[in-house]
Amino acid sequence: MSASTNVAPVIIKRKKVIVADGHHGGAWKVAYADFVTAMMAFFMLMWLLNATTEKQRKGLADYFAPTVPINRVSGGGDGAFGGTSMFSEDEKPQDGTGAVNKYPDNADRSRGATGVQDDGREAAEQEELRIVEEALSGRSGESMVSDDLLKHIVTRVTDEGLIIELFAVDGAPLFEEGGNTPTPLLRDLTQIVSRVSGLVSNGIAVTGHIRAHPVVLADSPVWELSTARADRARLLLEAAGTAPDRLRRVTGLADRQPAVRNPMANRNNRIEVILLRNPN
Repeated sequence: MSASTNVAPVIIKRKKVIVADGHHGGAWKVAYADFVTAMMAFFMLMWLLNATTEKQRKGLADYFAPTVPINRVSGGGDGAFGGTSMFSEDEKPQDGTGAVNKYPDNADRSRGATGVQDDGREAAEQEELRIVEEALSGRSGESMVSDDLLKHIVTRVTDEGLIIELFAVDGAPLFEEGGNTPTPLLRDLTQIVSRVSGLVSNGIAVTGHIRAHPVVLADSPVWELSTARADRARLLLEAAGTAPDRLRRVTGLADRQPAVRNPMANRNNRIEVILLRNPN
């Protein structure tokens, strides 16, 4: 008779595990991500085409085109290409090679080699406006404006052209209070603007702005006064030597476009002389 035991028998259970392929290993996720990226790029392209001008689109195309010629005046590099700036027109006023109305010789003209088939007219015009701006601000080394008058002048280049803003400050108005009689300050400023604008032949627009008046006034003169002041500035420019046929537009914008946060500040009393871009 064998001895009894309480040891349970060992049972080994073998289970077959089938591993799924995970939907083809996840490759569909990579393809889907590529599709979403392509769609995002497509919609960005559509947005850019709708939100940019023809000139901006041409610039974008030139940037990505591998055949854009190197600027013949400056290559933009300091190595094999040489040059001082990719946009060499920034340097031409200092180099004396910019084109101006008073010196229209071919040797002095900007060549404007931009890779765009426009015969360099756009680049030359941009450079001419830059020369006028530098003559007023003194960035080219010597200003045509005294320091006392310079604090009344601000310039900026826009799509419309070069805006020369003549503005009043506390204690130094452009016109007599409440009227369109110019002060000696405005007469001096228009003399300078007329002389500097003679460097180019662009058309000119004059815009008048004035500060806001209290709302308690029954009859606000902002529209009539801004227009009258703009027209008086036009007469001063013509008297200073500006050709009358260059004047394209005289406008009064009242107090609708204040230059500073406070609409009643004297800084908003200003005249804008715009050297218009030439039509293509």
